[in-house]
Amino acid sequence: MEFGTSSVVFAPLVGWPVIYVLAGLSVLLVALALWRGLSGWWIRALALTAVLAALANPALQEEERANLSDIVILVVDESASQGLGDRTDQTARAVAAVEAEVAGLPNTELRIHRLGDGEEDAGTLALTALAEALAEEPRARIAGALLITDGRTHDLGLVPNLPAPFQVLLTGREADWDRRLVIKNAPAFAIIGEEFKLDLRIEDIGAAPAASEVELTISIDTEEPATYTVPLNEDLELPVTLQHGGANVLQFSVAPVDGELTDRNNAAAVQINGVRDRLRVLLISGEPHAGERVWRNLLKSDASVDLVHFTILRPPEKQDGVPVDELSLIAFPTRELFVEKIEEFDLIIFDRYRMRGILPMSYIENIVTYVRGGGTVLVAAGPEFGAVDSLYRSPLAEILPVAPTAQVIEEGFRPALTDLGRRHPVTEGLEEAAPEGGWGRWFRAIEVEYLDGQILMTGPRDLPLLVLNRVEQGRIAVLASDHAWLWGRGYEGGGPQLELLRRLAHWMLKEPELEEETLTATVLGEAMTITRRSMLEDAPGPVTITAPDGAEVVVEMPEASPGRYQAVWQAPMLGLYRLEQGDLTRVIAVGPAAPREFVETIASGEDLAPLAAATRGGVVRLEDGFPDIRTVEDGRPAIGRGWIGITPREAYLTTDINVATLLPAWAWLMLAAGLAVLAWLVEGRKGAKAA
Repeated sequence: MEFGTSSVVFAPLVGWPVIYVLAGLSVLLVALALWRGLSGWWIRALALTAVLAALANPALQEEERANLSDIVILVVDESASQGLGDRTDQTARAVAAVEAEVAGLPNTELRIHRLGDGEEDAGTLALTALAEALAEEPRARIAGALLITDGRTHDLGLVPNLPAPFQVLLTGREADWDRRLVIKNAPAFAIIGEEFKLDLRIEDIGAAPAASEVELTISIDTEEPATYTVPLNEDLELPVTLQHGGANVLQFSVAPVDGELTDRNNAAAVQINGVRDRLRVLLISGEPHAGERVWRNLLKSDASVDLVHFTILRPPEKQDGVPVDELSLIAFPTRELFVEKIEEFDLIIFDRYRMRGILPMSYIENIVTYVRGGGTVLVAAGPEFGAVDSLYRSPLAEILPVAPTAQVIEEGFRPALTDLGRRHPVTEGLEEAAPEGGWGRWFRAIEVEYLDGQILMTGPRDLPLLVLNRVEQGRIAVLASDHAWLWGRGYEGGGPQLELLRRLAHWMLKEPELEEETLTATVLGEAMTITRRSMLEDAPGPVTITAPDGAEVVVEMPEASPGRYQAVWQAPMLGLYRLEQGDLTRVIAVGPAAPREFVETIASGEDLAPLAAATRGGVVRLEDGFPDIRTVEDGRPAIGRGWIGITPREAYLTTDINVATLLPAWAWLMLAAGLAVLAWLVEGRKGAKAA
């Protein structure tokens, strides 16, 4: 609808300050005339006013205006928590009711904006969506803003500048209740074998039935879960001890209960990386040699290694007549190391060691028992390995993966990876970092016969060079050469001695990332990268993924490199996923086990009420029925029993403007001159009469 208005506007011929100064002078002149008793003072005043009007140049402005409709903004929360209970139906009915109510208001339009879950588990960003909706419309036309939500918004720090009443239409019901499990603190790292405390709480929120205890199920990685009865609504302090290095996934869950809103927050998972406080290594060098210092420097360069190193400088058969109490050498504490404290070592290295009677056979049997029980031994062999006093001539032969032939090959050769070595995590990818022309040469190898285990590297004549083997719970490795130190010295370009020995030590210490048969997964956003490493000749087949809602998906695993199979899969939701491939199982969390949308599930308008009250709006529960929408004047309360209000804005658009001056400048000047003459005549006539 269009209508017209008229108003007087000014287009001054000079600046307003000049006009203000002239107006002041005019007032002084009129006051002077009045003080002197001039009878024409008022005519003089009119003349001066005409001059000022000429300078101000008044004009008549006529506008043609078109009415603009008012706009009501409706933001609809469609986040995950809005799918609990019957909130979806409540929301749909509320949207339909708002559409019908606004349609019945004159000259009013409705703008609907919908929002889902925020990216990267940001939760419900309702106020952000409201601010964006307000930015899209002219503020002068906003008559009101409505938000249909359960009240659980996660951007309360953002307060939109609202020009009209803000109303919250709250979904959910007063009788709703939920049980949730909350991890209150969880370290990112923990020392293997040392106990630490993890705090959690299981609580009922909302109108929950009376209960005092609940069964809590705990499992670590893929171990069999254990169930305990624990108190409800109390902080719990759980002692936890990690058994292996790398990622340890701890899962906690409580069984779903009839009547609770959701079971998505009944479980939680934390990933804690197990680290070793100190890696205790016992290095026994049978005699001084060129590679001994390399071994020592290599192990001492790692701050996490606690090295105990002994070198046999004076074997028992050396009789030089020097009294023992005058020797500066330290006696080899054989009983202390191999009987009393052998279990304290993570790794024992025999570097060119030979049996000279220093270690009795019973002590060697202790080492064998140590390995079978989970210990690790590395034998770096030299020429003595094939001699009559070789370690192979001791009980250690029971677990050695190779047997010496007594032949020592002294010729230049370059160590090479076997097909298995190119797939094995200890040596995988080492060739890629080799300098141009290949690794540097070694010049001595011990001829050995393969007995058992995995041959990762070969030497001259394709003889075994590096052999690994598992012995019951423990592990043993043999390096059939004492020239690895040439790589450390950079001879002919050197080689990856540091990386090879680091991986070898971590494999022997059973670090998960160095295991031959592993199923791992990493998550970036909601993209899950699944990796399977296998030493088997045949492909391991597809992996079965069980989603948080119980749905199963089978994903094929193509070969990415020798022994490595990989697939990238997009997770459809946040939560805990279980991966299974053959006898391997892995648990991985995409985002938190319980997404942010399910941390607080009971509908509440408490957080939004102050924002609504600041605009004279309020919070209305849809459970009590949908309120009427009325128009109220600006500044009046916009909520009452059974109704909510919006404020009409009466905005308009100017379609045409006509401006016409009241009088031309010359007419104003003529008028001023006439009034001045009239004043002179009036005052002259009165002066003559007085005479």
